[in-house]
Amino acid sequence: MRNLYTAMILASLMGLVATAQADTKGKAIYEKACASCHNTGIANAPKLNDSADWAPRLRKGGMDGLYHSALEGTPMGMPRKGGFLDLPDADVKAAVDYMVGKLPAKVVSVASAPSAKPAQAAPVAATQAAPAPQAAAKPAAPTVNSFNRLMKPAGARNAPPAEDGIHDPENDGTLALQHPQQAYTGLPKSNAGNRVNWVASLNEKKITPRWDRVDPAAEAVVMDLDIVREVKGTMPDVLYPHKAHTEILDCSNCHPALFEPQKGANKLSMAAIMMGQQCGVCHGKVAFPISECRNCHSQKKAAPTKVADKP
Repeated sequence: MRNLYTAMILASLMGLVATAQADTKGKAIYEKACASCHNTGIANAPKLNDSADWAPRLRKGGMDGLYHSALEGTPMGMPRKGGFLDLPDADVKAAVDYMVGKLPAKVVSVASAPSAKPAQAAPVAATQAAPAPQAAAKPAAPTVNSFNRLMKPAGARNAPPAEDGIHDPENDGTLALQHPQQAYTGLPKSNAGNRVNWVASLNEKKITPRWDRVDPAAEAVVMDLDIVREVKGTMPDVLYPHKAHTEILDCSNCHPALFEPQKGANKLSMAAIMMGQQCGVCHGKVAFPISECRNCHSQKKAAPTKVADKP
């Protein structure tokens, strides 16, 4: 009997150690990939320790739904794996477990419980005429200015011109346009936006944008200049490549209406970008969605300078 009790105690201790290790790992992944959004609630991310944010999500899909959102991303702005696509699925789930573990047990148990099925309506009596069925409301068509218009389910990406919400489906010319899925065949792939790596397409001469509407031989005025913007917190700094942009756009598209061409003159913020200003004028609408954080936050922060000890 004593040996049985000893085995039970050891098993319990091993379970506690495993739980602590999993919690530590989840915390480390959270701080690396999740904290920048979930600490503040940016892009509608449920904030850490906020029961009101998490309860509806748990009630809707349970832990499986949270795992799926973390792994595959959401239409509201959550990128796949928080933008860290090299993270193993198990690590992403560990971060989710860590965040849910910060909620009160009562919230998790109640929110995760299956909701009661609604009572079925009594059948209409034979002598009573049933009301005429109402036509389903037609969903509003997406617009060019919709936030993160390019973040769509796999089956809805690169729709035909008559169905993409940009072109006029009543115009005969729309039907004559080439289907994007045909036009993008053979181009380098990407995990963002319309799934084409346009910078690689430019570098490999897969595409040659027309610089002038009238003169097909006109050459682009390309500026090969990278600008690094330092950002606060743990996110890498932003690297802005002029070359990739000016191979397609004239400088007047951005300067001076969007950005003053002077160091320190522009106060950029993610809030403004998400509202369709600054970089958000294009990104999320006709360029890759701003939820692909690592496409811009790609510059590692400079190592801190070590101050020599005083003698």
